[in-house]
Amino acid sequence: MTPDPGTAEVDTPHGPARITRHDAAGPRAVLLLGHGAGGGIAAPDLVAATAAATASGVSVVLVEQPYRVAGRRAPAPAGQLDTAWLAVVEHVRDGLPLLFGGRSSGARVACRTAGAGGAVGVLCLAFPVAPPRTPEKHRLAELAAPTVPVLVVQGGRDPFGVPDPAPGREVVVLRGDHGLKSDRPGLVAAVTTWLARF
Repeated sequence: MTPDPGTAEVDTPHGPARITRHDAAGPRAVLLLGHGAGGGIAAPDLVAATAAATASGVSVVLVEQPYRVAGRRAPAPAGQLDTAWLAVVEHVRDGLPLLFGGRSSGARVACRTAGAGGAVGVLCLAFPVAPPRTPEKHRLAELAAPTVPVLVVQGGRDPFGVPDPAPGREVVVLRGDHGLKSDRPGLVAAVTTWLARF
């Protein structure tokens, strides 16, 4: 990981987003990672995934949504998140294959936009399958939307649930909960193994 990553603002239809680049040496692909609904890009699982990717020859672009750049904690509506994400995608597109990913809400955005953004794979960290105690309000259709390979890394005690594997979808269950803080080596290993396919 570069010691001084490049940070820049990107104009989107919903205000500026912020990107933080971690460039791999001679990268073969670029992984865009989004944050959770109320969190930021310093979340432990995003930090671990960034380290795994750059060590694997995949550059990382951490994406902060406009509502976070503006200092708000409450997330914007899904449509605004997706539109802002796709604006960032066009900004960073440079001919290398693009992988989309993120934690929790960011994973949902990555799944919803994978087709429109031309992603070759989707990395979901702590995908929120359904709100606690309301399993009927599940988001499995979003998780099933990508037509490219998907890796889900989930804590076995995640109160939002653990999705099942499916064709094109690999699920790695680690010890821990929604924060994915308990098994950094396991997370790094899962991401490294999956990225080797691209």
